[in-house]
Amino acid sequence: MEVRNAERRLAARLNRKARIRKKVEGSATRPRLVVFRSTRHISCQVVDDDAGRTLCSATSEGKEFATANPDVGKMDVAKKVGTLIAERCKAVGVETVVFDRNGFLYHGRIAAMADAAREAGLKF
Repeated sequence: MEVRNAERRLAARLNRKARIRKKVEGSATRPRLVVFRSTRHISCQVVDDDAGRTLCSATSEGKEFATANPDVGKMDVAKKVGTLIAERCKAVGVETVVFDRNGFLYHGRIAAMADAAREAGLKF
């Protein structure tokens, strides 16, 4: 029974992702900020769809989080990933992006990561 529910949830997310990707496209002037959330980690990358390359990325699996306190919650980690991606975008010269939530609902860790990136100076 649980397998069927997991398949249904994945299919629903992929349908939402397809609807979003029809409308959202990154360019050199305004690249796409893609977010992926697993049960344990969160990662994001800034993609220039015209050139087909990743400009910068940040993940909770990175070396910045290797020595982190294990008692820190996933929401706090998502906020740190948001500020980290904003800093890396500024280092590359990107100030404005298009947000691609990748089919995930905009609440919880996705919203926390996006809000932290906005507070760190990224515009979208």
